[in-house]
Amino acid sequence: MNRTIMSAAEADKEEILVLYKSQIGQEYCAWDDHYPDLPEIDMDLSYDSLFVMKRDNGEIIAAISIDHDEQVEKLDCWDPNLAPGGELARLAVKTAYQNQGIARQMMLYAMERLKERNYHSVHYLVNKYNEKALRSYRHLGLDEVGTCELYEQEFICFEKPL
Repeated sequence: MNRTIMSAAEADKEEILVLYKSQIGQEYCAWDDHYPDLPEIDMDLSYDSLFVMKRDNGEIIAAISIDHDEQVEKLDCWDPNLAPGGELARLAVKTAYQNQGIARQMMLYAMERLKERNYHSVHYLVNKYNEKALRSYRHLGLDEVGTCELYEQEFICFEKPL
């Protein structure tokens, strides 16, 4: 089965929204009926900051965004020598495709897009209790640089030079 990662298109909006909503209720997922939603998808599309993985039949099985969240950018844990940093967010993988390394592939792809856009580092927040995700992102060479509490969750802040 071939899979391709690419920029999302306007025509992908509804399928991405269904993917996002399918994540609600999964362990450590703070998403709800209101977030992420069409405004986030529209914003990401307007910045060409939303990427999807599609199977050869066109089915979207994963998504990730380069986010523009001022609250995250203002955290004091980021290395000023690595500015500007870009945040990756809204990573989702269809349940049937989880535990196949797809999240890591999406992260690596999005980090390449950040590098192309002249960012010097990547920022990523992970729920501090999500051991599976924490292990996965440490394998990508992301360094733990601090903790924060945002959106009623406790996060570990990761950063990596690009």
